[in-house]
Amino acid sequence: MAFGIKRKELQSWKEKAKNEEISFLTHYWYDERFPDCHTVTKAACSNLQKLADWGKQYGLKEEWIHKRIPYPHFDLLGEKQIHILEAENQHHHIKRFSLYDRKGLK
Repeated sequence: MAFGIKRKELQSWKEKAKNEEISFLTHYWYDERFPDCHTVTKAACSNLQKLADWGKQYGLKEEWIHKRIPYPHFDLLGEKQIHILEAENQHHHIKRFSLYDRKGLK
């Protein structure tokens, strides 16, 4: 279940993904399988090959792509989420959702 995003943010994420850009959407999230994770970042791109190639640089496997057309995406969680957001200069996601504080990082 997703929490803490605005319709405009969701629309922007969808538009960028449709235009074959790597698009990021972070939101509060709960899944009992991951009790220590309170947020998820969805990294999406409508071009599956581009998304798979992008993910390889971060050790993400192609089979981890959620192939939900028209918005295939990786779910980024935990330390990997923070690492990728930093590398992609998506610091506003880290700040907005206090990801450093939640992971005991600074």
